[in-house]
Amino acid sequence: MTTILTCGPGTPSIVPPSSAIKTRQQAMWASGDFAVVGTTLQIVGERICEAVDLRSTERVLDVAAGNGNATLAAARRFASVTATDYVPALLERGRVRADAEGLNVTFQAADAEALPFPDGEFDVVLSTFGVMFAPDQEMSAREMARVCRPGGRIGLASWTPGGFIGRLFQVVGRHVPPPPGLRSPAAWGTDVRLQELFGSSARTIAHRIRTFVFRYASAAHWVEVFRTYYGPIHKAFAALDADGRRALEADLLDLLREFDRGDARGLVVPGEYLESVITC
Repeated sequence: MTTILTCGPGTPSIVPPSSAIKTRQQAMWASGDFAVVGTTLQIVGERICEAVDLRSTERVLDVAAGNGNATLAAARRFASVTATDYVPALLERGRVRADAEGLNVTFQAADAEALPFPDGEFDVVLSTFGVMFAPDQEMSAREMARVCRPGGRIGLASWTPGGFIGRLFQVVGRHVPPPPGLRSPAAWGTDVRLQELFGSSARTIAHRIRTFVFRYASAAHWVEVFRTYYGPIHKAFAALDADGRRALEADLLDLLREFDRGDARGLVVPGEYLESVITC
């Protein structure tokens, strides 16, 4: 059985500086249909649960869970799992997946920068390609560390700056620049940044470079799928005029061909990410 809870804090008297960015991000991730792409990343959720040595007796929080890859992986290991995201539509897709497998998961709308849980509430806190997109990286890291019990573990999967997705962010940013002052999400994919974010509260921080392989029929097929379903690419194309869309598509195809390790049988693009386990 699954449940969905929605947090409804009152409107603050002072709007935080990142609120406008969050509103844009929420609209971006709600556009298209991220689940079409997100479900292909399921293996990353399975890997992170193994990396943190998840046990069935543990309480698990999945932050910025999207459509629930790490959530489902943890629930399959019989842990007590709560999945959070600030886009309710993504949580609903995760709920449907959990129901289909008969998994017991709590889904709760929540902001990674203000998690609505007591200190030390969870044994394990996870995020796969999720929390890295929060505008206030320091606040999100503090919140994850706060709700993780002493001796608990934080497991992260973050795209690296030099890998395929890190380069993708750079390509899209040349056509549709991000808001000024917003730090790249790919900073989470570096040891230096994670030491800055968690070093003062962590007992240990361990990393492993991993690869997720994007497998599509062709470079053009990848662009079609991501342009249609993946919020950041979907919105980037929507923001451009016809000439801009053609230029962005050409640059994406060039990037895909640069990384492609496949052959005539299909596109094979390795996507490097950093798998991190932080002991609180």
